Amino acid sequence: MDALRKEEIYTIEDIYALPDGERAELIDGEIYYMSPPGWTHQRISGKLHQAIANYIDSKHGECQILAAPFAVFLNNDNINYVEPDISVICDGSKLDEKGCHGAPDWIIEIVSQSSKSRDYMTKLFKYRMAGVREYWIVDPEKQMVSVYGFETDTVEQYNFGQDVPVGIYEGFSIKVG
Repeated sequence: MDALRKEEIYTIEDIYALPDGERAELIDGEIYYMSPPGWTHQRISGKLHQAIANYIDSKHGECQILAAPFAVFLNNDNINYVEPDISVICDGSKLDEKGCHGAPDWIIEIVSQSSKSRDYMTKLFKYRMAGVREYWIVDPEKQMVSVYGFETDTVEQYNFGQDVPVGIYEGFSIKVG
């Protein structure tokens, strides 16, 4: 038995080689398979997307809002590929037909049982290091929204039903839940 066996490093090519309909993310060369989102997840995602899109449109904003499945090549390398539930990208030069190349300005992840540790730990660290400005973790089970303002080095928590201020848009808040 080889105790020094090297762990296999996967690349974006491995993600693209997955069978049709199978979704996965790639973080530091490790593949994380994703289960289909449930009804609660989709309802929350749809309402958040609608509220953010309406706000951007009302301000004639330049930022783009994109919902999963949408590819984010976080570090512009071949070992990191994520599909955040919601991405807001304000630098149009990062976007092309394949996805977003570099960090979105704002990412929202909606927690499911299978993604909990990845959303709260692995992605939190990756998003911060990649240059994401704001990261929300929406947890339907806890009925809570955790807001990480990476530019201001702040962490706030809100219960569903409370107005959650959006750090990248002054004067804009969303009621989740």
